[in-house]
Amino acid sequence: MTQKFPIAVIGTYSPANSAGVHTVAVNPDTGALDQLDSVVAGPDPTFVASHPHDDYIYAAVRAEPEGVIKAFQVDNDTGELSLVNSVESGALSPCHCSVDATGEYLFVAHYTGGAVSMLPLKADGGVAAPTAVIEHSGSSTDPNRQTSPHPHSVNPGPDNDYLYVPDLGTDQVVIYDIRPEEDNIALYQTVDIEPGSGPRHLSFSPDDEYVYLINELDSTVTVFQRTLDGELTKESKVSTLPSDFDEKNKTAEIQVHPSGRYVFASNRGRDTIVTFAVDGDELHRIEEAPTGGEWPRHFNVCPTGETLFVENRDTDEVIAFDIDIETGGLTQTEQRLNVTEPVCLQWI
Repeated sequence: MTQKFPIAVIGTYSPANSAGVHTVAVNPDTGALDQLDSVVAGPDPTFVASHPHDDYIYAAVRAEPEGVIKAFQVDNDTGELSLVNSVESGALSPCHCSVDATGEYLFVAHYTGGAVSMLPLKADGGVAAPTAVIEHSGSSTDPNRQTSPHPHSVNPGPDNDYLYVPDLGTDQVVIYDIRPEEDNIALYQTVDIEPGSGPRHLSFSPDDEYVYLINELDSTVTVFQRTLDGELTKESKVSTLPSDFDEKNKTAEIQVHPSGRYVFASNRGRDTIVTFAVDGDELHRIEEAPTGGEWPRHFNVCPTGETLFVENRDTDEVIAFDIDIETGGLTQTEQRLNVTEPVCLQWI
């Protein structure tokens, strides 16, 4: 496979001694996925993040007693992964990580550990020890899932001044002021969500004006307007499920199409991707497509906006879907890749 094909990296649930991080080449015309390299990264290297400027990726590994971040360099010709270094992440059970737009910091959300951490990135792509670890506090109404804080994702804002952290356990989006001059983050705003919602992941509109938050426990999407100073104001809320659905379901991922015209959301249990049309500060449900497998824990839209890749965790497959740019509709293709318990796919 030549370098003309974009490379993506896949994180998984995997045992400590099994290959858990994979690189794949993606044919932009057909959506075909060809595996390039795989490495052992430790127990459950579930979520991965890529460097915005260089060929490095970072894997959040659920080691104990403290989570670990592993940095890998990616050969842009072959997809070969080479370990750069490894550091403890700052708390137990890292579940999500992201790199800021400058490529200077990695942020980590720790679900069980109830904390958010900030780790500087080195010039050689390596990751340094945390300079900030902030523990969340509080709870909410669900007796099984919300007895303590559970930060579920960390999302640097479009202007790179603020960090947005949905906390499933407290029904809040916690916003931090990013302070690079101090290698630190500081609390900026706390936005309360309806009790029992379980906020999980979020996505920004291309014009940075809106934020779309997916809520795991009540299968909804909340739309916020985002001000120039980074604050969020709730505008609307919509369900990812049809009104007659009464079985168990958990949402997982949300993404905005590069055009800004559509928002996609995944249902686990119902096992579908829902397409919403964007209408100002509201979303209108226009289509629902089966994912071709079970438990779509993550999906990602290719940069061209023509293909969507679904990671069906329980059926061990990544499946490609064509996106109709005019309608937002999804059509399953024959392109798929067998990967044990895929959790996320990110572009390098």
